[in-house]
Amino acid sequence: MSTIERAEVFVASPGRNFVTLRLTTSDGVTGLGDATLNGRELAVASYLRDHVVPLLTGRDPARIEDIWQYLYRGAYWRRGPVTMTAIAAVDTALWDIKGKVAGLPVYQLLGGRSRDGVLVYSHASGADVPELLDDVARFREQGYRAIRAQAAVPGVGGTYGVRKGVVYEPAATSLPDEQPWSTEDYLDFAPSYLEAVRAAHGFGFHLLHDVHHRLTPIEAARFGKRVEDCRLFWMEDPTPAENQEAFRLIRQHTTTPVAVGENLSSIWDVQHLITEQLIDYVRTTVVHAGGITHLRRIFDLAALYQVRTGSHGATDLSPVTLAAAVHVDLAVPNFGIQEYMPHVPETLEVFRGGVSFANGMLHPSEEPGLGVEYDEKAAEKFPYEPRYLPVARRLDGSVHDW
Repeated sequence: MSTIERAEVFVASPGRNFVTLRLTTSDGVTGLGDATLNGRELAVASYLRDHVVPLLTGRDPARIEDIWQYLYRGAYWRRGPVTMTAIAAVDTALWDIKGKVAGLPVYQLLGGRSRDGVLVYSHASGADVPELLDDVARFREQGYRAIRAQAAVPGVGGTYGVRKGVVYEPAATSLPDEQPWSTEDYLDFAPSYLEAVRAAHGFGFHLLHDVHHRLTPIEAARFGKRVEDCRLFWMEDPTPAENQEAFRLIRQHTTTPVAVGENLSSIWDVQHLITEQLIDYVRTTVVHAGGITHLRRIFDLAALYQVRTGSHGATDLSPVTLAAAVHVDLAVPNFGIQEYMPHVPETLEVFRGGVSFANGMLHPSEEPGLGVEYDEKAAEKFPYEPRYLPVARRLDGSVHDW
């Protein structure tokens, strides 16, 4: 019987900060898992090295469900993003190994294709409306069928979600950048630029918008009502998800679809949102929601309530997670859309293979497992550097919700 012989944790910063787990079996088969938790990545690296790796040696890598339950139930302090990200890394690596042993890509182990490709959206933005309109045109020319639109609010210095330069990189400072925010100005301005996108580019593509948790429930309801004529594919994270009952109020006032879940880490975190049909898309992702095993459980629950998938896919998730997400997306019956931000060349120098983009869709590698390789030597060129997402402050100086 093959056993897990070695577990290694790598931390590197090739463009973004990534924590990678590599498992090696006694037969010499390796599997990769992503353990990146943006801004708290060292906490997960320590959790893995100090608490999880010692538990893995000698275990049968084929017993994926058993190992998942062992790591989850065996820890008295359960759930939370650090624990679930660490479990996700192990789980994803085990699926990678199982695919290589079987000689099949992971999606075949999940039941095979439910579709030919995975519809994705990317991020158009601008310092003003004309720049946003040009950026939307650029993405349409690249073949995207779905585009998220964000523009800087006039007079507000730090509008999260707006690209500076060629690459969109929100985690760009060694300590959190404290940026000003005005909800009133945003509510006045954002609907107008979404309307401008539709006026300039029509309705021949899906248009998405991210609110970044920054509205109260009634403000979110008002915003959703105002932009109904824009026919948004979704408004993302309209209000913080800690108070899930708040989404009922939003539902009462607007038919704009709602997407939530990128910062939620378990089926219990989204259970009420799904079973009460308070959202239309669940955005949990492989790396932060317990791996392929647990993400599939979430998506199966969502399918019972006509909630579709829309997994988070920013560049703080490594190509390992992107590949794993696409394998799941390809298989599940209730797939909706996948976020996609292409990784920078430095990242692709370390992580090779995985997925390809064509005609607005991602396609997985047909190699056994996830089809991603980790170049340890290349990673050594990019030592870890702390990078944090910005913190929003109201104009009166108080800290705002995300």
